[in-house]
Amino acid sequence: MSAEGSHKAIFAAAGANLTIAVAKVAAWALTGSSAMLAEGIHSVADTGNQGLLLLGSKRAAKAPDDEHNFGYSRARYLYAFVVSIVLFLAGGCFALYEAYDKFVDPHPITSWRWVPVLVLLISIVAEGTSLRTALAEAKALRGNQSLMGYIRSSRAPEIPVVMLEDIAALTGLVFALGGVGATLATGNGRWDAVGSAAIGVLLIVVAAFLASEMASLLLGESVTPKVEKLLRAGFAQAGLNLIYLKTLHLGPEQVLVAAKIAVAEKATGKEISQHINAAESIVRQSLPKYELAIFIEPDLSK
Repeated sequence: MSAEGSHKAIFAAAGANLTIAVAKVAAWALTGSSAMLAEGIHSVADTGNQGLLLLGSKRAAKAPDDEHNFGYSRARYLYAFVVSIVLFLAGGCFALYEAYDKFVDPHPITSWRWVPVLVLLISIVAEGTSLRTALAEAKALRGNQSLMGYIRSSRAPEIPVVMLEDIAALTGLVFALGGVGATLATGNGRWDAVGSAAIGVLLIVVAAFLASEMASLLLGESVTPKVEKLLRAGFAQAGLNLIYLKTLHLGPEQVLVAAKIAVAEKATGKEISQHINAAESIVRQSLPKYELAIFIEPDLSK
């Protein structure tokens, strides 16, 4: 998916997160709920994360130059990796700290008692709407793949990142609702701390998974098996005998293709050139969504 194609999901997530962040922080100020503060900081962090994804998309659009001959497309991976760090520190670690502080010094919610519940229910609706937008964009891309399979195999970071954030946010809201509800029912403020701790653990797990996926993309991943099959078919259609084929994603839609082909000893330079040009044309036509940098090295058949 192009960066432009993912902007709808990013803007939807940013709008939802900014709105509910204000509501959650206001609810914390009125009630002193630890879970509400953890959720508020989480939503503020998520809003900033959407900004980082948009910034990464803008940086990736820069044209290639003498220092970066293949362009800046990997900026999308870099900023998505930064998102995972922000989610870990500003979301997970803060929630755990707040949970510890509230567990050591618990106090019940005595004022504006049902405000947190109302805010959390409204937040669940808002986050659900954001997640639905991301899922709708992902549906057209993943085909018959499972949701987790799509997240693991996608070479474009924005939609998987937004989906993971929204899933974590919805789950965290359920945890917060449980903690706040138990505190209201029992008068024991430690339940609020438990809700905050659950949110912290959840965010750290999601951030660790996201960081692992983005680090793999930063290090450089090959094309998916489906795309590799199309590449090999294109070379075969052009009559080229592959010795090896290596690929590298320079960005979600930019791919470096390096191939060594076997040629007959008596083949002329003109014949080899014609076969290579034909292969490049066929491969580009079979993969129109990708910008391909193709390098083919001929070698004598053994």
